[in-house]
Amino acid sequence: MSETTTVRKRSSVDSRERLLKAAGELFTERGYEKTTVRDIGQRADVDPTMIARYFGGKAQLYLAALRRDTAPLSDPPADLSSADGVLGLLERVGARGSTPTLYAAVRPHENAELQSAAMELLLSRMVGPSEQKARAAGYSDAQLRAEIVTAALAGIVMSRTSNAFDTLGSATSAEVAPLVSELLGGLLR
Repeated sequence: MSETTTVRKRSSVDSRERLLKAAGELFTERGYEKTTVRDIGQRADVDPTMIARYFGGKAQLYLAALRRDTAPLSDPPADLSSADGVLGLLERVGARGSTPTLYAAVRPHENAELQSAAMELLLSRMVGPSEQKARAAGYSDAQLRAEIVTAALAGIVMSRTSNAFDTLGSATSAEVAPLVSELLGGLLR
């Protein structure tokens, strides 16, 4: 009798998605510099050499993870003065945990190119729409208000997923959203 081994075949799409997910998680937890391709491959349960094949290298994987992680932010901009708008955003972003893009808002990446790419996405998806809303409300300091709103929201999301605060970490998005919209919405109305 011969012993048979079950070989699990994955499609390239599945492996690529697993690498993106693992990379996003690890880059958020550890930052770009402290995350190795071996760590990413291990978490994804994919041979780390596939990173070069699918993405070209670690830096390109990071940029792909940034673009992927902005998908929840690419929907129409949330109305941060509305509890429903904040709830939708918290649920979309919170379901995936802190992202490399949000991480860039509170702790800059050491690699200038990567920080620039992350901030470009953050500016276009969060800061820009908030600035437009503040400007429409007649504020001359609309850019500052938009950056404060974005930084505060990034901090709230990251604090919730890290469980830095017991009550905030255990609160539901439905409990947090009205308070966040009250806090942040006041800067944009």
